Amino acid sequence: MGRGWRDKDLGPVSRRAPRPLAMALASVTAGLEPASDIAAVQAAWAAVVGAAIAGHAMPVAARRGVLEVVCDEAVWAAELELMGPDLVDRLEQAMGRRAITSLRCRTGTQNGPGFA
Repeated sequence: MGRGWRDKDLGPVSRRAPRPLAMALASVTAGLEPASDIAAVQAAWAAVVGAAIAGHAMPVAARRGVLEVVCDEAVWAAELELMGPDLVDRLEQAMGRRAITSLRCRTGTQNGPGFA
């Protein structure tokens, strides 16, 4: 029988050491993220507001610069309304642009992290 490709002498193999899968996929997943204001806000939300608030409030929509936030209790909605200007500034810093100009908070349910 003839020689297969495995029988060929390809010389020394030159390759880098394996890298973690997360690092290998980071460049791929960055290009897959939706380029929308709400996606950028949701990605930065927990870091901007902190774990306590993120556990009770979740951004659900962004339209014409107004970020809609659903809170699991009325007290959280009221508190976030008062914190609105500060949160808008912090979101701007996190996103690198001023896509959000104000918050609109409401009480409701949201299926997702932070809401039981």
